[in-house]
Amino acid sequence: MTTTFDGRPDLVTVRSGQREIGVYAIGADRTRFVPAVDVTAIVLAALASTVLTATALAIAAAMRRQPAVGTVTMGPGGWVSIKRAACPPLRGAASPPRPWWAHALRAHRLVVQR
Repeated sequence: MTTTFDGRPDLVTVRSGQREIGVYAIGADRTRFVPAVDVTAIVLAALASTVLTATALAIAAAMRRQPAVGTVTMGPGGWVSIKRAACPPLRGAASPPRPWWAHALRAHRLVVQR
């Protein structure tokens, strides 16, 4: 084991092909392997993570359904105003029979008055 003349350890680089993967620090009392930090891989991983997160958020926002009924407000005298609501379909003679609970409650159908 060798040290430089000023007491600092010698450094021996370790390569895998053209890429440096670490350094052996050889000192008077021990030898340590210090792995190299691949900044390019870290930056690419962070960029890929950011792109995937942004893509997932964009897809989630695009697939979000709009509410079935818009703003509901109450006007003077108790009138209810429903914005962006479609009229319910009119029931004809071929409509299915009323459920039992509608008979029990004596409920009346909504009728569109023109």
